[in-house]
Amino acid sequence: MKLQLRPYQRAAVDSIYRYFDNHSGHPLIVLPTAGGKSLVLSTFIQEAIQFYPDTRILVVTHVRELISQNFAELMNLWPEAPAGIYSAGLNRRDTEEQILFCGIQSVHRKAYDIQRADLVLVDESHLIPRKSDTMYRRFLEDLKRINPYLKIIGLTATPYRLDSGLLHQGEDALFSDIAFEVPVRDLVEQGYLAPLISKATAVQLDVTGVGSRGGEFIPNQLEAAVDQDPVTRAAVEEIVAFGQDRRSWLLFCSGVAHATHVRDAVRRHGISCECLFGDTAKEERDRLVTAFKRGDLRALSAMNVLTTGFNAPAVDLIAMLRPTKSTGLYVQIAGRGMRLAPSKSDCLVLDFAGNVKRHGPIDQVNPKQHDAGEGEAPVKDCPVCHTINHAAVRICLTCGYEFPPPEPSQESQLEATASTMAIMTTRLPVWVKVDSVAYHQHEKPGRPLSMRVEYQCGLVRHQEWVCFEHDGFARRKAESWWQRRAAVPVPTTVQQAMDHTNLLRVPTSIAVRSAGRWTEVVQARFTDSSHV
Repeated sequence: MKLQLRPYQRAAVDSIYRYFDNHSGHPLIVLPTAGGKSLVLSTFIQEAIQFYPDTRILVVTHVRELISQNFAELMNLWPEAPAGIYSAGLNRRDTEEQILFCGIQSVHRKAYDIQRADLVLVDESHLIPRKSDTMYRRFLEDLKRINPYLKIIGLTATPYRLDSGLLHQGEDALFSDIAFEVPVRDLVEQGYLAPLISKATAVQLDVTGVGSRGGEFIPNQLEAAVDQDPVTRAAVEEIVAFGQDRRSWLLFCSGVAHATHVRDAVRRHGISCECLFGDTAKEERDRLVTAFKRGDLRALSAMNVLTTGFNAPAVDLIAMLRPTKSTGLYVQIAGRGMRLAPSKSDCLVLDFAGNVKRHGPIDQVNPKQHDAGEGEAPVKDCPVCHTINHAAVRICLTCGYEFPPPEPSQESQLEATASTMAIMTTRLPVWVKVDSVAYHQHEKPGRPLSMRVEYQCGLVRHQEWVCFEHDGFARRKAESWWQRRAAVPVPTTVQQAMDHTNLLRVPTSIAVRSAGRWTEVVQARFTDSSHV
């Protein structure tokens, strides 16, 4: 039976064709963790070979589990696929197949054994360093010598690196553009991902005096600072208390010794827990992961593993006991809890490490360059339910607690940003009355034109951008936006839209929520009984 793609997955596949129709670079496809990259990848591979039967495709990644997952997804979708695997960890070294799933550690010196490739799909492409003298870059350069027309497509949930910023910007960037991206919040609201919730913890790990190297905490200094027995015991007591009704826990730690001590503290509460490290033997790792997924093991205490390529949908509690300056690592850790599972309504994230304050909600992160200044997002925690809220919030949207009013000078600064500041900002939007609407043509260098819509709501102005000249998901959103406001065909250009703004219905109110420094328009109301 043919697998049915979700709308955003279909749009992701289509975006690759459109990109190569109009561009000559190497695009990125950005899908949130648990958004189904394997199915997108497999569908594209099958269609690409059906359209161009001589195409040779390599799928390259760094994690053994991802290699086997991606290969299995393709074979499930297309059982007759001419596919093989080149991975020492999986005890296979195929070289002749038209489609090869490869581990970079195994193939980085084998380009001339594998020979011609037309397309290279890199899963978890944020792991490719910019430096030229690396396994990935040497392998790709060798493939380009064999075939100068080689195209590279990156797939990732986090299109940035701690040491060099966005993957498609700056000197020596391998990728040229982001061809497709769907926000994690959209997939949560559409029911494709489980939401994350967070509670403020009494214990907070102290990283005072811990140095940084390459933009990240120095590992041995970090572990020495946080691996304190009284702190570990107190943190685990909170995990046990919050996790009473949670069945599958992942505990991310700051070192091997720290993970071991966390495991021992959890066991003292009568809860089954094991450790996983980067150097855990393959057989032992497979045994523990299988027991965890089966539910025989309630908790895993991890160090340097399980942040990518780990698929355990039942995870409903994540404890961050590892402070990190890496936005990507933070998002990848949180994403382990977003897969859907029976009887799972959400995943609780307990942030002992200050990562939410350091980076902001995972659906509003703004990755910094490694030389950017430090700073924390303005937050406050609810004294009743301990949900972490944005500093501007007047009422906790989890329990309804009313925060004391700020000082008058603060009031004026915060009035325009009413939102929560939890691990995710998937809270109900606020409805505001619309006094007037204005339309403007908007230009952004290197991007198609869009139409900027400005809603005047009292003293506050809210904006949204309607992308008639974009592709994929953005174009479909523009079509839906227009069809709900006008009875004439959807424009193909911004200028056509501007010529017909007099035909658009004006909403009486809009629903807005914070999106970092700005607000996002998420709904419009035209009458008391109809919502658009």
